[in-house]
Amino acid sequence: MGIDPSLGAIMAAKRVARQLGVDAEFIVGDARFLPLAQSAVDCAFSYSVLQHMSREDVALVVAEIGRVVKKNGNSFVQMPTKFGLRCLYHQIRRRFREAKGFEVRYWSLPSLKKLFSSHLGRTTFSVDCFFGIGLQFSDFHLMTPTLKVIVTASEFLRALSRVITPLTWVADSIYVSSVNEGVDQQGVCARHGTELVG
Repeated sequence: MGIDPSLGAIMAAKRVARQLGVDAEFIVGDARFLPLAQSAVDCAFSYSVLQHMSREDVALVVAEIGRVVKKNGNSFVQMPTKFGLRCLYHQIRRRFREAKGFEVRYWSLPSLKKLFSSHLGRTTFSVDCFFGIGLQFSDFHLMTPTLKVIVTASEFLRALSRVITPLTWVADSIYVSSVNEGVDQQGVCARHGTELVG
């Protein structure tokens, strides 16, 4: 199931899904107010979306993820970090001022852990990529020679981060992985019990 606030994006997603033979449903909706029942999905996935939202709106989205994901269901959300090399470069360029509009917001791992843990439960991190946001090896064949070198280095460091976990702190893009442990409205874990793409 895919959700996007843009009707045009939903129509394009339907066309692509049809071309690829993927059986999927699509809904025009706002991630801050998901048009889904409580515990309606097994897994929530978001890539390159929440980074463009204010911190207050991200908190609303994470609370909604906690509401709609089933107990013991999963959430995988890609987020940019404060201390990745490319992320630091962009923050320096804007003189560390707070982001406006659609600009990217950069997060520290402790702030992400606190936010996701309070609405879902057990939260861990894994590296998506280094030296940028959204550098994917699956796009390797489309890249210039310079980008291929960068992606190769990113993939090497990503593999290394599984062994040397502090590397996660300097990745540019990470996955926040959470298991919904049944967190109540006040953010206290109860700890006693379909896929959403945004």
